[in-house]
Amino acid sequence: MSVQKLYAGAKLRETRTHLGLTQKAFAEKLSISLPYLNQMENNHRPISSAVILALVQEFGFDVSELAIGDGERMVTDLREALADPLFKDTAPALLDLRLIATNAPAMGRAFLALHRAYMQTNERFASLDEALGSGEVRPGASPWEEVRDFFHYCDNYIDAVDRAAERFAGDRSADAAITDMLSDLGIAIRLVSEDALIRRFDPQAKTLTLSASAPQSTRRFQALHQIALLTKADLLEATLDFARFQSDQARDIAKIGLANYFAGAALMPYGSFLDFAKSTRHDIEKLAHHFGASLEQVSHRLSTLQRPGAKGVPVFFVRVDQAGTITKRHSATRLQFARYGGACPLWNVHSAFETPGQFIRQLAETPDGVRYLCLAREVTHGGGAWRAPVRRYAIGLGCEISHASEFVYSDGLDTSDATTFEAIGISCRICPRADCHQRSLPPLERTLQIDHNSRKTLPYEVVD
Repeated sequence: MSVQKLYAGAKLRETRTHLGLTQKAFAEKLSISLPYLNQMENNHRPISSAVILALVQEFGFDVSELAIGDGERMVTDLREALADPLFKDTAPALLDLRLIATNAPAMGRAFLALHRAYMQTNERFASLDEALGSGEVRPGASPWEEVRDFFHYCDNYIDAVDRAAERFAGDRSADAAITDMLSDLGIAIRLVSEDALIRRFDPQAKTLTLSASAPQSTRRFQALHQIALLTKADLLEATLDFARFQSDQARDIAKIGLANYFAGAALMPYGSFLDFAKSTRHDIEKLAHHFGASLEQVSHRLSTLQRPGAKGVPVFFVRVDQAGTITKRHSATRLQFARYGGACPLWNVHSAFETPGQFIRQLAETPDGVRYLCLAREVTHGGGAWRAPVRRYAIGLGCEISHASEFVYSDGLDTSDATTFEAIGISCRICPRADCHQRSLPPLERTLQIDHNSRKTLPYEVVD
């Protein structure tokens, strides 16, 4: 059996830079020659087991940091961007994309940012007449995409904020921590039955107003969000400075995201949450009950367990609306979601709307041959009154099949039978499956054959 060679030059350079060492000093610490280090940092040679051992012994390096997740994530994003008809005759081969992801990740991110700006410019031109007529022209890149990419490439884990939230929670319950902090700040909580209100803070009156109709988990989360804004402002601002957002609007949106991150991490402190998740085999309902959180909050938190040296099971997490649009996404697995459009219609997250109130399971296989245990559940948030708007969406969570036994949801499933795995994709534009009956667009890099005298499921045949 051949052993896969590990090329992680970018990660090696990043580690050395973070430690503030020159190549010469770093090579001495690792007991290797300077030319050898240079070759590894430029991906001309794989990282040897001796070097990995030296990294662990000298610097306490987390070996899982050398995983290929970041590279695979970028390759998926690049392939989707290059599916644009603009690159029809010039799209690089998959091997070239892998070289970019491993050797020049900064260049890859720059290309993705440029393509995103191109798409947004086209969208603005397409609606220019209408925008001019209504006086609503808003130039500039989409701040939502910029913020989403920030969390996406941070692996959905912000170490400083996560640890600050864990220290804040301490050994207390979330309710006790909230009560103590608001008391110290002289802030009173007021519950009102006001349509559409979730949270409102009056700094003059020192009153935090929350919705009386919201679930207790939502009220806890919103109180912790406000506490983050009031007591962790310096930490949030320092993190925002590090991100270097291109617009004030993106920075403002990211600040909300960071306060939300603090709230989730304080409600479910890293260490205790990780331990309880392992002891219950990731039973989401037990976790929600134990920490006083919602199913979505728990599922999202599971996707953030990426602390160096204490990582949880790598999972993916996604939230999808009824139109199939992905509104939240993160993956610590090799499964990467489409940046544009919706998820594969064969994925069970769409079926969740047909069975409200239940978890549904699926054994799935992506085109690269990787197999997954997938969970999905429909979530409904009522408006608290007759005729009040109702929010309905589905959440999806899963892991690679090698970790399935660590989830209670794998019980009773035959993960050794290849016929039980359903074929799913990522996005039609980059999915190579030629026989998919749910395909909406032809696959990239494939030749199409059209027979006017014959019609099958699709109006064309994909030629391998």
